[in-house]
Amino acid sequence: PRLAAGGRCGPNKVWPWRGYTTRYVSLNEEVSPSSAPSVVLVHGLFSNADHWRKNVPELAAAGCRVFAIDTLGSGYSAKPAPSDPRAMAISGERRFEGNEAVAVVDDLGTARGSPRRGGPFRVPQTHPCSGSPYNFFTWAEQLCDFTEHVVLAGNKTGPVVLVCNSIGSITGLQAMVDRADLFAGACLVAPNFRELHVAESPPFSQPLTRVVQSALREYGAGLFRNLATPSVVRSILTSQPYADVAAVTDELVDALLAPLLLPGADAVVFDTLSYSAGPLPEQLLQDPALAAPVFVCFGTADPWTPAPRVEALSRFAPVRKVLPLRDSGHCPMDETPHLVNDFVLEFLRDHLRLLP
Repeated sequence: PRLAAGGRCGPNKVWPWRGYTTRYVSLNEEVSPSSAPSVVLVHGLFSNADHWRKNVPELAAAGCRVFAIDTLGSGYSAKPAPSDPRAMAISGERRFEGNEAVAVVDDLGTARGSPRRGGPFRVPQTHPCSGSPYNFFTWAEQLCDFTEHVVLAGNKTGPVVLVCNSIGSITGLQAMVDRADLFAGACLVAPNFRELHVAESPPFSQPLTRVVQSALREYGAGLFRNLATPSVVRSILTSQPYADVAAVTDELVDALLAPLLLPGADAVVFDTLSYSAGPLPEQLLQDPALAAPVFVCFGTADPWTPAPRVEALSRFAPVRKVLPLRDSGHCPMDETPHLVNDFVLEFLRDHLRLLP
């Protein structure tokens, strides 16, 4: 693949994980993890490490070791078929074998920011397509192994902070629940509340949703080929997640589209769109295993993340700050990168005391 931002994020690197390739970029990786804080950037839905091309160089210049990873199925990492037995064997949902895969959650929010009535809530955790590896538990395990074996290189002596966008926030929080020993904290950038989750959508709409999801998995390849074009991607970005249309450049469109044209990408996309279960942000933020501090920011013009619900995350003990970013959409790290970079550096300097 072409290098993000003309190589300003470093060369593409490959790390083998459970028999599959993982692509990442990094700056200052050669610095000892005990000498500088490590920052791991986790992308959102149908995105990849190149979405952080405006953040990697700046955070590295501030003295951080910086890594941006493509999770399994995304970017230039491997894209095994969801029903491939070898891929199914590495699914993080194996942890539920023999146990009920439902989380009982006391507190979920609403778009208005008020607590949802009728709790406690039963939140199904496993992918409706049984055995699919494309779930938050797989991605969290990948992120934990990447942190332990690449970022820390077995050292385990340096602080690691996660910076996650959109649904990447759930991957990051789940990783922090799974391995609290690895992470000093996290910054969530426009966290996503997963409106297609069965615990988030009205029951009357779910049968139709399942029919559409099944049809897309079975017959969606042609539709995907017609939609995976520069003009369509640009139109989607400017009409939905991006508030600043000037930020939707040819470079951005190419960075997001090129990996989606690789073999296997369409199957991953439709499998992920069928993933209407798994952990939710509020569920993870009230998990007693999550003790590290969390900063949250969001764009005030984000059409996908209700501002009152994000602001209400401050009710959870790990959340130390919630910051609105004026006039930014769902991808503030790309639309207003200077604000996000300052936000992350504030977390590292003023809250965690990891930078001078």
